[in-house]
Amino acid sequence: MSMLEKRWFKSMVGIILFLIIVFLLNKNQFILTPIVVLLKTIFLPFVVAGILFYLCRPLVALLEKKKVPRWIAILVAYVAIILFIYGIIRLVGPVINDQLERFVDNLPVMVSTVMDGVKYVQENRSTFPDFVQEALLTASTELETRLESNVGNIANGILGVFGWIGGFINTIFYLVLVPFILFYMLKDSHRFAPSVAALFPQSKREHVKNILKEMDKTISTYIQGQMLVSVIVGVLLYIGYLIIDLNYSLVLAMFGMFTNVIPFLGPYIAVVPAFLVALFQDPIMALYVAIIMLVAQQIEGNIISPNIMGKTLKIHPLTIIVLILSAGNFMGIIGIIFVIPAYSIAKVLVVNIVKIFKEE
Repeated sequence: MSMLEKRWFKSMVGIILFLIIVFLLNKNQFILTPIVVLLKTIFLPFVVAGILFYLCRPLVALLEKKKVPRWIAILVAYVAIILFIYGIIRLVGPVINDQLERFVDNLPVMVSTVMDGVKYVQENRSTFPDFVQEALLTASTELETRLESNVGNIANGILGVFGWIGGFINTIFYLVLVPFILFYMLKDSHRFAPSVAALFPQSKREHVKNILKEMDKTISTYIQGQMLVSVIVGVLLYIGYLIIDLNYSLVLAMFGMFTNVIPFLGPYIAVVPAFLVALFQDPIMALYVAIIMLVAQQIEGNIISPNIMGKTLKIHPLTIIVLILSAGNFMGIIGIIFVIPAYSIAKVLVVNIVKIFKEE
């Protein structure tokens, strides 16, 4: 066998050609501009539709097993989504609105308390070493100036952010594009794997179908498991906050539920606002909040996640940390949220491709 026919040589040539293509595209980025704009336009609708697809598919499959036509099953799934959103708005909306209004009303008092603490530090800074005094003077002066000038802006900003989020969610779910994409995902999902496999030689088609099936299982497990785990964590936090009578308990629990979808960092982000609210309400409650968060995370990490998500992803914790830090630097919060499923899919793809090469 000549060197040109050896597998390692072909692989090296393929890698070199790939790098050359990447280099040329980088030098001629205008070629990719229309594609990038298109991807940015359809990215969010497809992501939302994809998440809804994996949440609705079990219901559609269950109805189909009971001899319900697919289009009726899809219609039932749509009705279930609408009823769920309507129920959440009716049951939770008024409570959240009331807690947000009280939070905004109490915000000036919280800011005043912080300013009193700043003044106390300034008045007693002589008890600290010189370098600490200088740092405290600079930091406290800047903090006091910002707080005095931005109390109104903070309140308006909070209301504006929540108003924007509400409008954004309404826009997403009332756009025609998301239901349209979701409908065809639910209707034709069973045709996707055979259609992709048909692009490959006959000898590779079964391998391609197995890879796509495993990738589908990975995504499904992650989305369904992560959603269910986040809801359970939110409920645990809400129960804990109710027990200690923490102000804005529902808002803080829902914040913890949403941030839990962020791998590794979510729990630490969730505890920050609850900890600050507890400090203003009663300093000892900050300790209670920390205990509640610790208990909730122990239950989630040792009982809930292993039983719901199992070991499907099989990612080492150190790998998760590296992935999150890297994705955060490159793409921000979006990268942090999507890096774990993206890595899991890439891992499935690479492992199966290597396995195929070994079998040949």
